[in-house]
Amino acid sequence: MKWIHILSSTLLFGTGLGIAFFFWIAHKRGDPKVIAETARTVVIADACFTAPAVIVQFATGVWLMLHLGVPASVFWLKTALLLFFVVGACWLPVLWLQARARRLAAQAAVAGEPLPAAYHRIMRWWFWLGWPAFSSVMVIFWLMVVKPTGAT
Repeated sequence: MKWIHILSSTLLFGTGLGIAFFFWIAHKRGDPKVIAETARTVVIADACFTAPAVIVQFATGVWLMLHLGVPASVFWLKTALLLFFVVGACWLPVLWLQARARRLAAQAAVAGEPLPAAYHRIMRWWFWLGWPAFSSVMVIFWLMVVKPTGAT
């Protein structure tokens, strides 16, 4: 179970970073067709990899906590759980933003028009929501490895 937990953590971080990288590179190119095609793949990757990894990560984490008898009040675990929900609070809107950006880019590509202002607003939100999410994932990794005692 611990191996599955670690694997799902790695999958979450790796796919999240890869998805963000490829989507950001497509966005920086500014070509609506490229953005729409990349965003289509990004949405599929989130559905196939990230979403299941989130579920497995949480389920195996709870199982390990109960199996090992670690109370949720322990500093590192309590902090990791809080950050897990911060990540989710950022990631859920990002899913919607990616799908919306895909639709706007596809519409612009079909119409042969530049990307609309709404697309650029969406990408600003997408970018800024990514920072607390990725930072939180990094801190969660650190907490899981180091398990600092801190204040309880």
